[in-house]
Amino acid sequence: MTDPYFQQLFSERIGGAHYGKGTAIYKFEKIKRAKRKALADYPERPLLDFGIGENDSVADAAVCQVLAQEIAKPENRGYADNGVGEFKEAVARFMLREYDVRLDPTTEVNHCIGSKTALSMLPAALINPGDITLMTVPGYPVAGTHTAYYGGIVHKLPLLAENQFLPDLAGISPDILAKAKLLVLCYPNSPTGATAPRAFYEEVVQFALEHQLVVVQDAAHALLSFDREPSSFLSVPGAKDVGVEVHSMSKGFDMIGWRMGWVCGHQRLVSAFADVKDNCDSGQFIAIQKAAAAALDDESIPRRIHAKYKRRLEKLVAMLTRCGFRCEVPGGTYFLYTPSPKGLEGGATFSSGEEASQYLITEQSICTVPWDDAGAYLRFSVTYEAADEAAEDALMALAEARLQTIKPVF
Repeated sequence: MTDPYFQQLFSERIGGAHYGKGTAIYKFEKIKRAKRKALADYPERPLLDFGIGENDSVADAAVCQVLAQEIAKPENRGYADNGVGEFKEAVARFMLREYDVRLDPTTEVNHCIGSKTALSMLPAALINPGDITLMTVPGYPVAGTHTAYYGGIVHKLPLLAENQFLPDLAGISPDILAKAKLLVLCYPNSPTGATAPRAFYEEVVQFALEHQLVVVQDAAHALLSFDREPSSFLSVPGAKDVGVEVHSMSKGFDMIGWRMGWVCGHQRLVSAFADVKDNCDSGQFIAIQKAAAAALDDESIPRRIHAKYKRRLEKLVAMLTRCGFRCEVPGGTYFLYTPSPKGLEGGATFSSGEEASQYLITEQSICTVPWDDAGAYLRFSVTYEAADEAAEDALMALAEARLQTIKPVF
């Protein structure tokens, strides 16, 4: 097939003239292909999907009702641009109630069409060619991807169990720090499940001031904290002077597809985000913003979701422990990040988390997500579909029977 004339016109950031010709397969595409193979090879065997990273329930009925009421109102039909006052004010109430963080809803809060878009836009406000973004790995790569788009450089900070999955800020070289502009954090951490103690946030504030960089804290899982009370980076004195926090309505409110979140913190940084956003989108549908405001004012919603996923994690950890895995209930998130098996008793060996994950999917119809950025790990998610606790228990029993049969070795 002859290349189109514009093959030579693709930007280098997406591969240049080689765009579309690569053979590398994205990790999640490999998982999708393996799932299809398992379903084709074993059509009668249920696929146990612990790889999903999306809430399995629909949004609260009362929130859906607000959306239904607002969706046809003429005043909600237009462009929202940088958001409506009702949502920003609800955010300010929520942050004060949940985290004792006081925000000016007019200048220190702005909505985003999901936290992913905020993490993609913030580098545009700060990164010039040659600037460095410090990012923890494993983790959500979007801010790093867009750093590279703008000619910046990503410096990876590995999250290791021996350091409680916190980055070693003191170990960053002076040469790197001299060019660093952004420090991107995520706590409760995806995928490790670690939460950050207040002392770490205090260290981060001093680190940012000393090295003159901006902190972006991804708080998408903030409400799913199990080993300590849910907290905000901005609750630490001085944090608002050095950065912003990005929140999501997805995880804590069962509003995955609604695409609602917000950026809050230093008003100049929020303003810079808003200016970039003005040139990227025209705001989320106003009816969705008003429904999200109603959700934020109902503190019972995240409490129910928190209890559900904590219960499921406790069941998962108990089951995997009986099967030889070394794991415990994570500090937060609905993910369990656990060392990958090195092989099977008297059978196959695995050199990476990806090899183990592919075996579990294709041969046992158990779907997990591998991470090999800082050691060989598997990530189990408890966002599987189960109508009630009896269905949860049945799924655990099926998974345990399969894992006990293959006898994973660590």
